[in-house]
Amino acid sequence: MKVRVQAAALIAAACCLSIVLPAQQPSSAPYTVVSREARRPLPVRVVSGQEMFALDDLARLFNLTVREDTAAGALTVTAGTQTIVLSPQQPLASVAGRMISLPVAPVRDGRAWFVPVDFVSRALAPGSATRIELRKPSRLVLTGDIRMPRVAARVEPLGSLTRVTIDVAPSTPHTVSQEGSRLIVRFDADALDPGDLRVPAPTETLQAIRPGDTPQTLALDLGPRFASFRAADQAVPAGGTRIVIDLQAQTEAAPPGAPQPQQPAPPAPPAPGETPPLLDLPPPGGLRTIVIDAGHGGDDAGARGAQGTLEKNVTLSVARRLKGSIEARLGVRVLLTRDGDGAVPADQRAALANNNKADLFISLHANASVRPGVAGAEVFYLSLEGYGAPAQRPTQGSPEALPVVGGGVRTIEITPWEMAQTRHVPESTAFARAMEAALRERGVPMSARALQQAPFRVLVGANMPAVLVEMGFLTNAQDEQRLAGDGQQNALVQALLDGILRYRSTSPSAGTR
Repeated sequence: MKVRVQAAALIAAACCLSIVLPAQQPSSAPYTVVSREARRPLPVRVVSGQEMFALDDLARLFNLTVREDTAAGALTVTAGTQTIVLSPQQPLASVAGRMISLPVAPVRDGRAWFVPVDFVSRALAPGSATRIELRKPSRLVLTGDIRMPRVAARVEPLGSLTRVTIDVAPSTPHTVSQEGSRLIVRFDADALDPGDLRVPAPTETLQAIRPGDTPQTLALDLGPRFASFRAADQAVPAGGTRIVIDLQAQTEAAPPGAPQPQQPAPPAPPAPGETPPLLDLPPPGGLRTIVIDAGHGGDDAGARGAQGTLEKNVTLSVARRLKGSIEARLGVRVLLTRDGDGAVPADQRAALANNNKADLFISLHANASVRPGVAGAEVFYLSLEGYGAPAQRPTQGSPEALPVVGGGVRTIEITPWEMAQTRHVPESTAFARAMEAALRERGVPMSARALQQAPFRVLVGANMPAVLVEMGFLTNAQDEQRLAGDGQQNALVQALLDGILRYRSTSPSAGTR
């Protein structure tokens, strides 16, 4: 009942208002109406800073009927069985009896009526029997069942690796293949809606990203030292997909005029004389999964440097680089506890590692001190002080017989959360020592107390060897400058990778969970 009263009030108000003639305005770039059958331009007029479509153009493209009710001072737009009532001086529309708002009211120029661009998505599309989708950033209006996913790319240089991340919305089946000196991402679609594909600076493995030779493809122009690639998909919220493509460089510069490799290294074996593969695959029983925890995130920025460097940004940047290096060098699955600026509870970070049966857990942080002179990296493993006497007793868990669906029972080993790390403390100690030694050997400035124990919550629930690395002090001017730079972040990544290799080579239990 309330809706009907509002619609009646809209028409009544319009009766008392005169038509406003717009001032002459420059035109803007047209939209393109895209269907399976055709691509047709849709002109745009700018009125008082607002982009507008002519109702006559919309009527022609979408088979609308427009009727001006001079007595009521309103416009009636009929689309199939749907009726839309517009007021010339009210930024409102009644759509099948439901009120919706518009940025501005319709305006008239001579005999032509203009409506704001948002009229298409707010008033026309909801009741249309045919799909109508307005994409303002790309100035498109999609109609019918055309499949045209939005794609955008970003590029991250990670040492000898270049990571290309392509966001696709909605999720669309695709393949990635090498064709000569290009990688082709081919989508099962009618066309693509490309967003930002810029490469900030060409790398030794990637020169450019651009639309391919067909409407369904993206092309990655490879650089002179490209050797191999690895592609993986990740699900993202709202029904999209993230394609992560790692481009690996050759270990040595190719001679001038040397032909580009035609096939990715994995899984094809290298041809005689070709650059040897870069993967340092683990032996049977070696590491399989490593979880890297980028400390803090979201509203929890962590430590802050005098120049504005935030701990949450440093930890995420190093975590992403370390993930790329481990995957490229060791062929090990690497999971991040966060891959964006989101808040993750401490126990959930360890839970991710437990649920994925990770072999190692590495939590990355940057420290702070009230004394600006305190500097250097530190490596921690868990101290059980503060978690009570039960947590300090070695445990193998207690077997419990639980009923299962279909009858019978199953014996499951149950370990209390605060006792999960207890039996791994000796391994965590060895892992921390390996990390501390590797950092020192790589020339990373170390604290006077480089190896310590502390009762960090993020470590206590980890059911595998686990360490926390404070990569430096953001409250120290020199450390902040270093941690914000690519050079120090890459040095940290190399050192942490060395530490993993060192631990794996010296610990007989590494990767045997």
